[in-house]
Amino acid sequence: MAKRKPPVVHVSEDDAALFREAIGEVRPLPAPPPPPERPRPAPKPRMRALDEAEALAQSRSAGWFEATIDAAEALAYRRDEVPEKVLKALKRGQYSVGAELDLHLLRAPEAERWLRAFLAESRAEGQSCVRVIHGKGLRAAAGGSVLKALVDRMLRQRADVLAFASAPEAMGGTGAVLVLLARRRPGELGPPGG
Repeated sequence: MAKRKPPVVHVSEDDAALFREAIGEVRPLPAPPPPPERPRPAPKPRMRALDEAEALAQSRSAGWFEATIDAAEALAYRRDEVPEKVLKALKRGQYSVGAELDLHLLRAPEAERWLRAFLAESRAEGQSCVRVIHGKGLRAAAGGSVLKALVDRMLRQRADVLAFASAPEAMGGTGAVLVLLARRRPGELGPPGG
C-alpha cells in the first residue's frame, strides 16, 4: 500500500510574521554528531600465516631431506620421560614388533607419506612397537642414506614416538629402526578414515 503525501498547507505572510514574533529569536542547532563507525575487524597476521605455511612446505619438500646419514651409523633417540633402560631394551630387540613398513626404493616424499600413515594406523591399532626398514643407502650417490635421515628426523618430531633405535643385526641392523609408540589415550581420534 502506497503512503499518501500530507496535504500542502499554504501559510500567509501575516501568519508567518505572527509565528516568528511569538517564538522570538532563533538560533540554528549544531549539526548532530556523525553516527559511530562500525568497529573494524581485528587485523589478520597474513605474513605470519604465509611464513608458517612456507616453513611447513619447506619441511615437507624434498630439499629438506638432502641431509644424509652414514649407512653404518646407528640411530637412537628417547624422550626425556622415557628411562634409559627402555632404550637399551629396544636396541637389543626385546620388544615384540607388531607391524612393519618397508620404505626401500621409495623417494623421500612418498616415504614420508607412507611413514606418517603407517605410524598413525599402528598407533590406532594399539601397536606399541613397530619396525621401519629404511635401508642403508649404499646405492645413494652421496654415500649416505636419505631415507634413513628422513626417518630419523620425522620420528624425532612426532609426539607419539617415545623412543627409537637401530634394530639389532638379526632384525635389519642399521638399515631398520624399532619404534616405541605411545599408547592411544581413551577418546583420542584414530587416523582419518579409520
